[in-house]
Amino acid sequence: MMSTAERRETLGRDDTRPAAAGRGAQAPDRGAPADEQDPMVGEERYEAAYRRPLWVEEPARRRRLPDPVRTAAVRAVLIIAVTLIQAVIAFLCTLAESWLAFPMVLSSLVSTVVATWGVLDVWVTRQMWNQRNGVVSVPSSTARALRRERRRARRQARTVGRARKRIRGRSGAGQLSHP
Repeated sequence: MMSTAERRETLGRDDTRPAAAGRGAQAPDRGAPADEQDPMVGEERYEAAYRRPLWVEEPARRRRLPDPVRTAAVRAVLIIAVTLIQAVIAFLCTLAESWLAFPMVLSSLVSTVVATWGVLDVWVTRQMWNQRNGVVSVPSSTARALRRERRRARRQARTVGRARKRIRGRSGAGQLSHP
């Protein structure tokens, strides 16, 4: 059931009744009966005016993960899920004193090592992506500072190169006096 405020938001105006409900069963000025003009009557008209969508599209709060990072994260989640299932099976086999308990415990230990590797893989892949592509949206981004330093170094190298060319051009073969 919708509250009065929700109905007002849905309709976009201050009154709480549907747009066509004010007419009632009266016929419009053209002389046609009300049922021929508006096929929705009574409860159908009310539901159509107050029906809300099943979901509301909202913009994403954070950017989507880069493809390599997302792939590593999915891989890590799957490995962790298998590890947890193995641990539960090992525990239940141990309680049941089954012969399968020892192999399951060993495989759970191996899976724990692999799951740790998977999580570290996500972390390393994320760091690598940030170093290569930079996080430009953050004002104190290290990638931005590195780019600035590289630009300064390139400018200095260009100015030094131009100065050397100018000096070489002056002391060329066409010079009449010695320096």
